[in-house]
Amino acid sequence: MKPGDPLDTPADGATDDDTRLLKGLAPHLRPFERADQADGLVELMAQARLVLIGEASHGTHEFYLERARLTRALIEQHGCTAVVAEADWPDALRVDRYVRGRSEDASAAQALSDFARFPAWMWRNTVVEEFVEWLREHNRSVPAGRQVGFFGMDLYSLHASMHAVIEHLQSVDPGAAARARERYACFDHYAPEDSQAYGWGAAFGARPSCEDEAIAQLLEMNRRAAATLGPERDEAFYAQQNARLVRNAEEYYRSMFRGRVSTWNLRDTHMVQTLAALERHLQATRGTAPRMAVWAHNSHLGDASATEMGERGEWNVGQLARERWGREALLVGLTTSEGSVTAASDWGGPAERKRVRQPLPGSFERLFQEAGPDRFWLPLRDQFAVARLLAAPRLQRAIGVVYAPQTERQSHYFHARLPAQFDALLHIGRTHALQPLEPEPLWQEGEGEVPETWPSGL
Repeated sequence: MKPGDPLDTPADGATDDDTRLLKGLAPHLRPFERADQADGLVELMAQARLVLIGEASHGTHEFYLERARLTRALIEQHGCTAVVAEADWPDALRVDRYVRGRSEDASAAQALSDFARFPAWMWRNTVVEEFVEWLREHNRSVPAGRQVGFFGMDLYSLHASMHAVIEHLQSVDPGAAARARERYACFDHYAPEDSQAYGWGAAFGARPSCEDEAIAQLLEMNRRAAATLGPERDEAFYAQQNARLVRNAEEYYRSMFRGRVSTWNLRDTHMVQTLAALERHLQATRGTAPRMAVWAHNSHLGDASATEMGERGEWNVGQLARERWGREALLVGLTTSEGSVTAASDWGGPAERKRVRQPLPGSFERLFQEAGPDRFWLPLRDQFAVARLLAAPRLQRAIGVVYAPQTERQSHYFHARLPAQFDALLHIGRTHALQPLEPEPLWQEGEGEVPETWPSGL
């Protein structure tokens, strides 16, 4: 296949070449029991400064567990400096303060409690809770300058970030806090604390947008951060990042009613800006180039230019990271074939424990299901024989926070060229639903699941 060939040409169904393909792939599959003990995987990840570890759903226990194990190995063995998650900046910052002994929270569960917005289970779950407690204990055992931070890179926290900017300024400069309060009061002309209502009104001219006010406040925070030295430097940076988030979120919500591509690109651009800002800050405060582990969905971390997303004009974190950091960025995807997943039936709905349908013929998940080992990892970077074997695009499944098995082909599959999408892939054949920290009535065993006999058609 030549670069630029359309992605929608191959393989909705299995082909006669699958047997040959499986035979060719077999020598390249590396079975593992635990990802952090997989032959050569951690060593490959250690070669990069930015290790992006994905997931094929936001609700699979094994994805979170193996990602946490890999991150622990990077921290303990290779000096990883920060964990950066697909999470809101102010909510994650509370966790960061907990793991570095800077908060009054008594437990990881308490430190995670700001993750109250849907989908709460995405970060308020048993695996993340255990990892946060481990990270706190790790940080207690190392000097302050080597402690590992926990940060968010998403941009949904428009109002929470405004409050955080004002709260910070009130503690250091009440006059500056008054100016911020006056600028951000522009948003009060819309439905209070309703970001989408602001986006609708600003996009269609019901009231003037607050773009100028958000930019003015960011410029002031930039000046303040540049002039702040010493122990207060961290807090000035955190507030600056909240102001940057307000500016970017304002544009995001104002663009929400123009089309999906625009908002997707704005969101992933913000995530990469956050990674770059963190890199600069950590290097300036610690004196060495940081190594970061990034946690997000495959759809954000796999290179969009190797998928249907790119054909729609979308880019993502993985693509932008490769453009910015080159081979210093390593993209790791995670997939599964069957089991159960925590997801909602509709946006904003309750968490349910749902049965994951058998993978469609012609998909990577079906191919890997037939490959033999239940757990394996597949090196993709500089693996030219593998690249030839998997040159043709195939279907790939993506489950977010909503799972709609009745329309699975349309809702959850897209074509991808795997060797160009990721640098390594972990496949776990059968997986289980992620357990939320809060009781979820529809999540209980046997409730809310697709039955084993669910039809395999579509």
